[in-house]
Amino acid sequence: MSKVIGILTGGGDAPGLNQVIRGAVCQGVKKYDFQFVAVKDGWKGLLEGNYKPLTINEVREWGYEGGTLIGSSRTNPFKHDDGGEKCRANFESMNLDAIIALGGEDTLGVAYKLWMDYQIPTIGVPKTIDNDLPGTDQCFGFDTAINRVMEAFDRLRTTARSHHRILVIEVMGRHAGWMTFIGGIAGGADIILLPEEPFDFDDITEKLKKLRDTGREYALVAVSEGAKMRFVGGTDLITQDAEVDEFGHVKLGGIGKVVADELERRTDWESRHVVLGHLQRGGAPTAFDRWFATRLGIAAVNQIADDNFGIMVVLKGSEIIPVSLEEANKSIRTIPTELLEIVKIFEP
Repeated sequence: MSKVIGILTGGGDAPGLNQVIRGAVCQGVKKYDFQFVAVKDGWKGLLEGNYKPLTINEVREWGYEGGTLIGSSRTNPFKHDDGGEKCRANFESMNLDAIIALGGEDTLGVAYKLWMDYQIPTIGVPKTIDNDLPGTDQCFGFDTAINRVMEAFDRLRTTARSHHRILVIEVMGRHAGWMTFIGGIAGGADIILLPEEPFDFDDITEKLKKLRDTGREYALVAVSEGAKMRFVGGTDLITQDAEVDEFGHVKLGGIGKVVADELERRTDWESRHVVLGHLQRGGAPTAFDRWFATRLGIAAVNQIADDNFGIMVVLKGSEIIPVSLEEANKSIRTIPTELLEIVKIFEP
């Protein structure tokens, strides 16, 4: 019997979302005779009953598109009165048999709760450019994002060298430093500052002075937006303001300017900062992310055909396998200590 599947994308956009949807719709229609609807703007769409049909003809040319063509939001249904019950009621009124939720820890956390507490059949597809989700070796969108970071370093090197400056590049990633770590090494950063290892300015200053003594007239510093400055008695995290979203997250950002200003004061070396921001998540995905996302979409539909719910499809080695959605609710996946040692190899 044909099933009707809802697909939604929640949280920040990431390159590869449209390719997951394309893979799922094409596989579901052609192999299983499923029907699909787009639940618009993430969990907000299910909360409000906002959806539209999805057909092969519509998604056929989504293979090269970035972002999400069905909209997204950071809506948490459980921060709204009777949110879970409203989602359940709309799921039934839309005549859905299952939902494929594309998102990070917050989106997949909602999917798990709706499955466990409200018996809404859900399948998760882990997405985040931060690459910090447990249970999977990598998230789609990450490859594209680190290539954006690397390309930014390639471009900024020429201007830093031309003007004999320190350039501090602030990279996204929240409380996991994967993008700063890999993008910074690939881009040839001289100093890399990560959330996993709080830093102090005395140490950075000495390294930059050592670099300058070798005759270098410029330096590139990569700093994660979630990096913490170490002080006597504790550490400090820079935030934009005190507000939090519906999932309790503060808005990070601003550490690049703080680091650049302090390094200029300490080294008497002209410093500037650049915030890469949403440039990291925008634009078309790389070939790897297009292929990876397509595989995930196909795998998600195959799990629905097998009536295997409350799971997410993930990359383990070179295989796509199902694991419990409960994995997404565990602590974030950060850079292990043994990999952090690689940073020290390239420091002055």
